[in-house]
Amino acid sequence: MSTSATATAVITLTDDDLERLVTHASTRRWLTGPGLPSGIGLLSFEELGREGLRTVEDATGDPEGRLSLDLRDQLVIGGLLDIEGQETEPVLLDGATGEVSTTDFWYDRPELMERRPLAPSLEKLVCFATATEELAELRGQFASYAGRFGPQVAAEATRQLLAVFEEGTDGEVPPFWRMAALIRPLSLTAGPGTTSGLALDLPARLLDQEFGQGEIWRFEDVDFPATLTHEPTRRFLRDTGLPENALLFQLDTDVPLPTLAEHHADNPNAELPADAAYLIRLGHLLEDNSLVLDGRTGAVLHWSEPEARLYPLNTDVSTLAYTLWLLHHERSLDKALDFGLSQGPYAQLAATMTQVLSTVDPTGTTSDAYWHYWTEVFQDEANGALDAA
Repeated sequence: MSTSATATAVITLTDDDLERLVTHASTRRWLTGPGLPSGIGLLSFEELGREGLRTVEDATGDPEGRLSLDLRDQLVIGGLLDIEGQETEPVLLDGATGEVSTTDFWYDRPELMERRPLAPSLEKLVCFATATEELAELRGQFASYAGRFGPQVAAEATRQLLAVFEEGTDGEVPPFWRMAALIRPLSLTAGPGTTSGLALDLPARLLDQEFGQGEIWRFEDVDFPATLTHEPTRRFLRDTGLPENALLFQLDTDVPLPTLAEHHADNPNAELPADAAYLIRLGHLLEDNSLVLDGRTGAVLHWSEPEARLYPLNTDVSTLAYTLWLLHHERSLDKALDFGLSQGPYAQLAATMTQVLSTVDPTGTTSDAYWHYWTEVFQDEANGALDAA
């Protein structure tokens, strides 16, 4: 076994490494030839480079022999990653057929473990992951999307990515890749702000079409406190508006909008930030959290009342609106198209949602961020914790 010392390490095996574990001819050729990258997108094969080929039986121990025959001799070659780069689901290789799947390790109940399809071969697995990364970075076969934005552009990118997956799976696209095809292109829905004076130029009626007519609240100038001096923010709230009720967020429609100081006027002992008179409360999040904006700059912040602490939330109201749209749209897609979240991959959905948001709004989503409300929401949404919301 060898690992090349390149920018992206490639793991290759020898015939001796494969022994009798891999009998599928084309899979043997792939592992001894092109090999596997140590990591690509939300896939990691570092375990293969670290541990070599080993069976699920070896990896779990299974002292009582409770593993199914279907799983016992599957080979552990890597894992699916979450947003923090931690492996969440092992990636398995069938040495006899070359098929790739995932599972969950249930060390206490190995008889409950099941395989979920991921790719028909290692070659297709690398092809699918490469195409997804090319879309994310708008290069290769997706280079033509650079500088193009809008719902139709995002839908076109989804169709193109799905076509890659369908060609390799006879139209039966595994949930992992269907999720990638439906969610990752959503970063193309809104383009950078050129006319709004904000971070994004949202497509006309994007919010109305998503949330429904009559569900978007548009303010009037009389609703704004004097400390809201950021004109692009005033214009957005007046002309585009925000959903009155979105997942985990409810807009304050008891106008005029209060400053944070005014909102807590009845509680003189409330611990507030020094510039509370310039922070305007737009609405409330879950568990005594307020969504506020800085009237001077338009920055959108998360005020945690229990902690008496401000956290960055969004760059401005345009990216806030996009985030609310993204959350609602993901849920609508899953309900309408059933792209497989009931079967997983939960952590990878949260990671993909965070990647999409960070593409259009890096505020709070960078690796050095202390804590970010939306990132936590994506994780809860993905694992079903918000189904009752």
